Amino acid sequence: MVRLPENTQGAYTGGAITVNKYNIAVIGSGCGLMVMEAALAHGQSCALVEMRDMGGTCLNRGCIPSKMLVYPADMIRYAQEAEAAGLSYPPPEIDFAKIAGRMKRQIRVSKEIEQSLAEVRNLDVYRGIGEFTRPGAMKVTGPEGEEELEAARFVIAAGARPFLPPIPGLDTAGYITTDSFFGDKFPDRPWDSLAIIGGGAVAVEFAHIFSALGTRVTLVEKLQRLLPAEEEEISAFVTESFIRSGIAVHTSARILSVRMEYGQKIIESENMETGERSVVRADEILTAAGIRSNADLLHPERAGIQTNPRGFIETNAYLETSAENVYAIGDVNGKFPFRHKANYEAGVLSGNLYGNGRIEARYDHVPWAVFTHPQVSHVGLTEREARDRGLRVFVGRNYYSDIAAGIAMGFSKKRPGNGFVKIIAGEDRKILGVHIAGPHASDLIQEGTLALMLECTLDELEATIHPHPTLSEAFAEAALV
Repeated sequence: MVRLPENTQGAYTGGAITVNKYNIAVIGSGCGLMVMEAALAHGQSCALVEMRDMGGTCLNRGCIPSKMLVYPADMIRYAQEAEAAGLSYPPPEIDFAKIAGRMKRQIRVSKEIEQSLAEVRNLDVYRGIGEFTRPGAMKVTGPEGEEELEAARFVIAAGARPFLPPIPGLDTAGYITTDSFFGDKFPDRPWDSLAIIGGGAVAVEFAHIFSALGTRVTLVEKLQRLLPAEEEEISAFVTESFIRSGIAVHTSARILSVRMEYGQKIIESENMETGERSVVRADEILTAAGIRSNADLLHPERAGIQTNPRGFIETNAYLETSAENVYAIGDVNGKFPFRHKANYEAGVLSGNLYGNGRIEARYDHVPWAVFTHPQVSHVGLTEREARDRGLRVFVGRNYYSDIAAGIAMGFSKKRPGNGFVKIIAGEDRKILGVHIAGPHASDLIQEGTLALMLECTLDELEATIHPHPTLSEAFAEAALV
C-alpha cells in the first residue's frame, strides 16, 4: 500500500486496487526530481514513479560513476605525456579495487535519496514500472503488486536505455551495456581485451578508460568516423590519439556475426568501403551503439501521447506533449541525451508550471562534452553544418602551442596531440559554433556556450579580457579572423 499525502485530491477503491489522485505525477527520478521539488514547494500533492535506482541514469549508470573511472585514466595518460614538460614516471600501480570502491560509494547516494524521500510530506513514491491505462491515469506494477493513480498533470522523465543492435550471435555470445557494467557485470579487474561496438561519446570514453588501465581495446564503428557529431578534424584528432595509445579503430565496419570461440568472443566484420573482412577477438564486448527511449514501457498511446519514428516522445517548445497536461523532459524526448540538457528542461518546465511567466526551451546553445583522451567539446554548428545551410562563414583556430599556458604544459607544433580551439562565425561575425580538443575542453566550452547564448561577435569575444596565462586565451586568439 502507498501512503496518502495530506492534500491528495482524493482516493477511491475499485475492486482490490486503490486509486490515489494527485495534482502531479512525475515518472522518473533523474531530472524529474527537480520538477517534483518545485511542485511540492507550491503545495501540490505529488506521486513519483521509479522503476530503478533513485537518481536516474546519470547518478547510477552514466555521467557520475563513469567519471570516477575517467579521472584515474586521465592521470595515467598525463603521466605518460609528462616527458614533454621534463618529467618521467614509472608505470603506475593500479589499485582497481580502490577505484571501483570510490565509484560504488558514489552510486550508493541513490539509497540516501530514497531514504530522504520517505520523509517528504505530500509525496508518495511508487516503485515499479508505470503504464498509462488511459488519459490521466497510470498503473504501476512493482514488488507490492499493482497500484493505480490518477493525476491532473504528468511529467514524463523516464529516460532511455542502451540500444542493442541486431547482430547475429550477439545474444548467444553475450555482451555488456553501460547498464549491466555499472550493475552485476562490473569486472573484478580490467579485462585483458575489450571490443566496443560503437563510436560515439560512450564508446570513446570507455575506450579511454580501459586502454589507460592496460586493456587491449578495439572499437568497431559502423559509420565512417568516430564521434560523428563532432567536427571532422576533431574526429581525426581523437582517432590519431587512440592509435598512438594502442587502441585499434575499425570504422565503416558492418558486423556480420558474433560468436564464442575457445573462451573468447569473436566479432567478424566487413569494411563497407573496401569489402575487407576483419576478425576481432576479445574477452568482453561492450555495446555502445546509442540509446532508445523508455517511452515504449509507458504505453504512451493509451494516453494520446505521440512518439516519433524512433520512439521518443514528441514535445513542443514548452515541453508539452500531444496530450493535454502531459510533459516530457530529459532523454525520453530525444533532444540531446545529456543530464545538463535535462536539468535545463526541468528548470524551464518548473518555471512555466509554477512561476509567473512562460518561456520556450532553446536548444541552440546546448554544450557537448566528451570525456575521452583528448577531451573534446562543442556548442552550436560545425563548419560543415553552417556551409550546408548556405552561410558564408569565418573560421578561426588557435592551437594550445600558440599560447603561454599551452607552452607551459609542454605543447608544441611538433608534438602530436596539440590541442586547439575552433570558432565558426557568420557573415555578420556572430558566433555560430565553438569546438575544442585538448585538456580541459569540457571546462573551456562554457565560454563558447555563453557567447552563443548572448549572440556575441568575434570582435566582442576578442575584446573580452582573458586571464593570462590560461588556456582560455585560445578563445581570444581564435577570434582574430
